Amino acid sequence: MQERNIINGIAAASVAPFLEFYDKLIPYLLVALALIITDSRFGVAAARVRGEAIRPSRKWRRAMNKLVDYICWVTLAGLFGNTFGTIFHIPILSAIMLLFVYGIELSSIVNNYLEYKHIHKHIDITKLFLKLFKREDMAEVIIDDNIQDGKDQDNSER
Repeated sequence: MQERNIINGIAAASVAPFLEFYDKLIPYLLVALALIITDSRFGVAAARVRGEAIRPSRKWRRAMNKLVDYICWVTLAGLFGNTFGTIFHIPILSAIMLLFVYGIELSSIVNNYLEYKHIHKHIDITKLFLKLFKREDMAEVIIDDNIQDGKDQDNSER
């Protein structure tokens, strides 16, 4: 009985720092889960529009891979926030780092949604972030897929 108490005490003492670390990161993991579900929904809808076959096993495998990737990104952001954020007195370093990572996923969601709705435009995420920080005209962020190299594709096909 005493050995069991010792083992339980060692396990609790070993796991406590991890639980404390991830306790602050749970909202970021929930946002990641919501983004994965949304991207999966619009990704499947866009694939149907393209006429692609949708295999449930591939859909679930990609969703699980994304979940593991986001756990890694959230962990890395938490580590950066705890180390560099504390040293340089930047309390939102984790959020800033994840803003970029989540921005890429949001771009995928918006582009899949636009394709699903037959809107031939897409969002360029790098231009979006540059424009947000420069506070310039946001119209350049949306790129018309029908226009390529300054020529209208409809006119060039005729």
